[in-house]
Amino acid sequence: MPILVAAVCLAAPAPALSQSGAPLTTLPVGRYQCSLPGDAGGAAWVPIEELRFSIKNASRYLSPQGDGTYLMRGKELVFTRGPLKDQRFQRMGTSILRKIGVDGSLSRLRCVRTGPLQ
Repeated sequence: MPILVAAVCLAAPAPALSQSGAPLTTLPVGRYQCSLPGDAGGAAWVPIEELRFSIKNASRYLSPQGDGTYLMRGKELVFTRGPLKDQRFQRMGTSILRKIGVDGSLSRLRCVRTGPLQ
């Protein structure tokens, strides 16, 4: 019996981990709109059209400039190929991403999942 238990434990799939030890995951499929905060005299959020993208299946995305791939390690999103290559974001809950600046701090830019793929 101990051999059977050991065999079952060894056969159970383990979650994929990145080199940093963070689990590899994917984002919810759908459309994402990026924007910056507005001001009291205008719109609450100002859309940044060139950073609009859709998450497809299998770690792939599509933007108006073309398609590419991304890697999601824990809460950090990195676009690895395509027009958004090297852009980094931190996941804040299930539908909001905040851009990570070159110095590692969170910028004011955010991307929000606005709905399913069409």
